[in-house]
Amino acid sequence: MSKIKKAIPINAMTDNPGQGISIDRMTIKRADFTTEVQYGEAKQSHRDEGHTFHIVEEGTVLIEIDFQTYHVTAPAVVYMHPNQVHRILEFENITVSSVAIKSEDLNPDYLELLEDLVPSKPLVLTEQTSSTVSQIFLLSLDFSFQKDNRLHYALLKDSCNTLVAFLISQFLGQVKTATQPSRFETVAKSFKKILEKNYRTIKRPSEYAEQLNISTAYLNECIKHTTGFSVSQHIHDRIILEAKRLLYHTDKSVKEIAFDLGYEDYPYFSKLFTKVAGMSALTFRNKNHD
Repeated sequence: MSKIKKAIPINAMTDNPGQGISIDRMTIKRADFTTEVQYGEAKQSHRDEGHTFHIVEEGTVLIEIDFQTYHVTAPAVVYMHPNQVHRILEFENITVSSVAIKSEDLNPDYLELLEDLVPSKPLVLTEQTSSTVSQIFLLSLDFSFQKDNRLHYALLKDSCNTLVAFLISQFLGQVKTATQPSRFETVAKSFKKILEKNYRTIKRPSEYAEQLNISTAYLNECIKHTTGFSVSQHIHDRIILEAKRLLYHTDKSVKEIAFDLGYEDYPYFSKLFTKVAGMSALTFRNKNHD
């Protein structure tokens, strides 16, 4: 009998207990998994404890991130935000260099940029960029082994932040943005941050406008201008994304999920899910588990 899942598993850092950075380089072969059970466990859906960058140096991997499937061929980098749920679907023999870093160990400016990047499709590396990434990673990995160095963690933290900064610069190259954001874009960015922190508890556009010290009408104008969708649509989309994660990756009932997301009125939540997702919550669960 399979174990009932009431929460989405979190891949915790194990390299340095009590510290916020994990770094490793490994080669994974399909032949390493002697049973289908082991192979299935390796492909389990999960969240990561920190902001995670997987640098695919060799091979190919098929990965699903929040219901979007990506076929990644080396050399490439996959970034996962701690909120995102992901799983490996299939892979050929791969060599991957990985670094995970908690928010508190990231340079605040880099953390802000990462929040703006989500969701982000995998980054394809050029030969030159791949070489630069490899050099910075190997330096960071070397520092991770120097545990007798009195500045061990400072060196590891600073070098990993350098790696993150360089990777962010490459991800930003995939996104065409204006040099100087408009007032509408600035408001939209602030709204997105507040929404991410409060979507479970704040449901009304007027409450978000109040936190931003602007009128509800102006907030709607800013969001509609920059994204094409209303504030209410963004609030509902964020709530339903989390509901989909819980429906697919846990065994919680729809009623439990509704309560987790701040809805005591279960029928209202069910209607909202159907309206946003285009199908009922149970249909979504059954359809995706087929």
